[in-house]
Amino acid sequence: MKPESPLRVLVVDDEPLARASVRVLLASDSEVEVVGECGNGRDAVEAIRELDPDLVFLDVEMPGMNGFEVLAELSPDEMPWIVFVTAYGKYAVDAFEVNAVDYVLKPFDDERFAEALSRVKDRVGPEMPTGSYRTRLLKLLEERAAGPVGGPRQPRIAIRESGRIYFVDVDAIDWVAGAGNHVEIHTGSATHLHRASLTALEAQLGEERFCRIHRSTLVRIDRVAELRPRARGDYDVVLRDGTNLVLSRRYPEALARLLGE
Repeated sequence: MKPESPLRVLVVDDEPLARASVRVLLASDSEVEVVGECGNGRDAVEAIRELDPDLVFLDVEMPGMNGFEVLAELSPDEMPWIVFVTAYGKYAVDAFEVNAVDYVLKPFDDERFAEALSRVKDRVGPEMPTGSYRTRLLKLLEERAAGPVGGPRQPRIAIRESGRIYFVDVDAIDWVAGAGNHVEIHTGSATHLHRASLTALEAQLGEERFCRIHRSTLVRIDRVAELRPRARGDYDVVLRDGTNLVLSRRYPEALARLLGE
């Protein structure tokens, strides 16, 4: 279905030439109205909330706050249609080919750009993005936080909370506790509830820096300050900040790792 009124478009890219190129390609389309442009992620978040665009051409790689982090700041009700703009085909082909989310590569190919715009127009009906679109986009954000498809994982965890996603740096994690279908990720004085099994998160964090000391506890190895023997072969594990955990005798390999053996 074609939109009955012009699509309100916001252009976001840290490169002025790239923003100008998008505007030129949109200028001859009577079904489109460019309502603004931004050169960084923080301004993009504010502009989306203030201008309420139907569609955003959003650069992926921007300093400070990239395109994924822009979307992570938005609530579901604030989410416009998104066409990603990227200079890297590895992101586009593997990560962005999901229904109702498109991409264009720099330098812009006129035909491909027109195709992306047409795909968005065909999806704009009586309602703006809802349901499956948002679900897929949130899933894309989580996958991106885990790392580009086929590439190394990024050092952060995506936390979903109240319709938004924020990111926790792996380097900030002190220890993790299992909590049913969730895990509690402890970073200093903060606790983050993340929907995942402890086993799945253990695999994601990697054994180089974390080890399982109990069936429900992972600890960052370099956060351990002291080991204190307890009865029956267990140990108190004291972290640098004073947190006291328990190393179960059922995990002798963890004791060996903490002792550097």
